[in-house]
Amino acid sequence: MSISTNKIKIAIDAFGGDYAPENEVRGGLEILRSSNNRFHLVFVGKEKLILAEIKKQNSKGLDFSVINADEVIGMHESPVTALRQKQNSSIVVGMNLLKENKVDAFTSAGNTGAMTAAATMILGRIKGVSRPTICAFFPTKKGTTLVLDVGAVPDTKPHYLYEFGLMGSIYYEFVLGKKHPTVGLLNIGEETSKGDEKTKETFKLYSSGEKIVRFIGNIEGGDVLEGKADIVVCDGFLGNIVMKFGESIPSFLKFKFTEFSKLSFKNKLMMALLRSSIKSVFKDLDYEEYGGVPLLGVNGAIIIGHGRSTPKAIKNMILRTEEMVMQNVNEHIRSILHEAEEYEHSAGII
Repeated sequence: MSISTNKIKIAIDAFGGDYAPENEVRGGLEILRSSNNRFHLVFVGKEKLILAEIKKQNSKGLDFSVINADEVIGMHESPVTALRQKQNSSIVVGMNLLKENKVDAFTSAGNTGAMTAAATMILGRIKGVSRPTICAFFPTKKGTTLVLDVGAVPDTKPHYLYEFGLMGSIYYEFVLGKKHPTVGLLNIGEETSKGDEKTKETFKLYSSGEKIVRFIGNIEGGDVLEGKADIVVCDGFLGNIVMKFGESIPSFLKFKFTEFSKLSFKNKLMMALLRSSIKSVFKDLDYEEYGGVPLLGVNGAIIIGHGRSTPKAIKNMILRTEEMVMQNVNEHIRSILHEAEEYEHSAGII
């Protein structure tokens, strides 16, 4: 292993996923190898076990280091309680490395609640951010839609939802590469009269701040996969349900295709002929292709992966983290929130 001083440094929670540290180590070493050591990777966790896993792989010439953290926060532990009791956990140690500028970013496929709480408590929120938010990617007929929030803030206020749209717009523009992305507010109907009081107030905020964000109004659940909006805003309770439902679609479709092929030899032959086409379609629905989702609104680049992440998902999770650093997303968020605050004051919105 080597220690690099002039590259982006990414810390990865080696004990964050369901199959840690094997998948984290394999995915990390594979992306270093395939990217020709484009960045320096810091594995955080139980050092002896990480090194034992590294010995199983071909790590010669790869640019990484290992930082010991003896404790692990489990998937089902209470985030706040675990953070207080496990100060030497991989999540806390990794987050402190980021706070102390020893790394440029931190990524984990571990406990989402603990990652969100740790980032908020240790790194702090970006000035002007009321609550951090987690995004999720959805493939649509027109490309990719970003849905937020998907679990960080179940109980929101209108101003939180307005900020989510601002932060999502920044991420979409600078990471996904589309200027002036559209923002839609998830609701039970397109009409301005639809929805509860919170949604109606949020609609007013977006309508008043159209010079800051490209708001297209309310959209319904059926509009998400249509790609009607580049960014879909909702509270974390609804967003998490939408995300989990979306994640269940590929396995359901695979089940239906398998059942169809069992009905006759003709069906089985048909499915065999279509296998490559079906595989191509499923690729867009595969969480492994996205790797991880950003936590926006905290003072640091954070990407959170799926608990059951494979080495392939870990590789892409690390790439998403690199993108967030390279595109300086947090600085752009600071700038747009400052601009929004000045506009709101001048327009008498707040």
